[in-house]
This record gives sequence, structure tokens and C-alpha cells, in this order.
Amino acid sequence: MHGAGNDYIYVDATKYHIPDPSAAAIQWSHRHFGIGGDGLVLIGRPDAAVADFSMRLFNADGSEAAMCGNASRCVGRLVHELGLTRKQQLRLLTPSGVKLIDVEVDAQGQVASVTVDMLTPILADERQFATAGQPLPDGCFVSMGNPLYVIFVDDINAVDVAALGSQLEYHPRFPQRCNIVFAQPVDGALRVRVWERGSGITLACGTGACAAVVAAVRAGLAPRSCDVVMDGGTLHVDWREDDDHLILGGPSTIVYTGDIPLP
Repeated sequence: MHGAGNDYIYVDATKYHIPDPSAAAIQWSHRHFGIGGDGLVLIGRPDAAVADFSMRLFNADGSEAAMCGNASRCVGRLVHELGLTRKQQLRLLTPSGVKLIDVEVDAQGQVASVTVDMLTPILADERQFATAGQPLPDGCFVSMGNPLYVIFVDDINAVDVAALGSQLEYHPRFPQRCNIVFAQPVDGALRVRVWERGSGITLACGTGACAAVVAAVRAGLAPRSCDVVMDGGTLHVDWREDDDHLILGGPSTIVYTGDIPLP
């Protein structure tokens, strides 16, 4: 499945046991020798008192991520498509907490759209990242369950995302590594490209879209309800004023299903 090109391999872990998900993510995510994808998502069934479903996500390098907005929305669609639930409001347990997913269905019972409540952002003063000898470009650090550093640019097409992103991911000020978000305000929207830790350049990033909107609103560069144009498509982020929650929407698509041996 993919959300605006942010593609992952999804497995119903209640039906298929993956003994070593890190190894599976590395092997299956390879775009020449595997299925190909940004990583692997395992869908589980936690205690019903806690949540309806659970999600664990492993990046293409085998590392585990705490949260992914696009993957959350895809899980919401997939559990409906597989007939695992008919509920339209779902609680999804992730390593960063329980996220609320809204699934809108049409008159034929087909999934029309999926949004996820990404909860409230956690901000840090970018000045705390100044360090002698190893300068860090001016930016805004935002945690959406995973760490993101947003850098505003004048021309996003002129940015070498791979070179700069791979360097900043391992900056000493980011002990857990970091997703690097490059954003350019354009006519009330944001044009965004992301270097994701553990996966590299991805065609879209839900947490990156949310972080970009938070940083842009704080800087007076975008409205609280904003389209975020990424390489693989457009996401929409609504940063609500009443509860400070970020609501993420956008496409979610099942590409194909199939079988593959365990690594």
C-alpha cells in the first residue's frame, strides 16, 4: 500500500507470524531483490480495552519507527478492506501512543477517505541545537512521536535532499537520528521533501507534513489548515485551535496483495 507514494508492505500479524521483522523489513523492502518499499508494517490485535488494532513499523534498514501518519491511514483502509472491522472510528496502538483514525465510507460501503488524529506536536527551541564546530542549519524541531527537523528553503528544487538529509540525520544533536524536512511556502500551501531516517528520500511523509505545518504556522508562513505538496501527492493537515491536535488526511491505496516466503 502507499499513501501519496509513501509505500510499505503490510502484514496481518495475527494471521502470519514474522519472527524477525527487522530482517524481513530489510529483505522485503529492497526495490530490486525484494517486494520493494519504505519498510514493513505489522498489524496486530491488542487488548480491546486499549485499542482496536496495533501497528509496528520497521524502516527499510530494519530499524523500528515510533509513528508514521501515512501508514496509520493505510492501516485504517486495509482493516476495512479485509473485513476485519466495520467500525468507522478506530483506535490504533503505536509505540508513540494510541492514535484515533476516522474512516469515511460511501453509500456502497467502500472506503472513501481516511484521516488520523496525530495528537499534539512537541516543540523545541531551535537555538538549543546550536553547537560549536558542527553548525546546524536554522530550523524548527518538532516531535510527532518521531523526531523531525524542519528547514525552510527558498527553492526546494535546488536542495540536494540526499546529501544534506543523510548528513543531518546523524548530526550529534540528534542522538536518536532525525527525519529532515525541507519546506517551501507556495501560495498558502507548502512544498515539502523529506529525508526519513532509516529509509532515505520518501515520496511522502505524514509526520513530516505535520511538522512542516507546525513550523510554518509558528513562523507566519502558512495557515493552520494547509495542503502539503510532496513528491508523491498532496496531503492535507488541519492544526486545530481548540485542542491543538493535528488531523492528517490524504490518499491511501492498495497496490497489490500476494505471498512471499519468510527470510
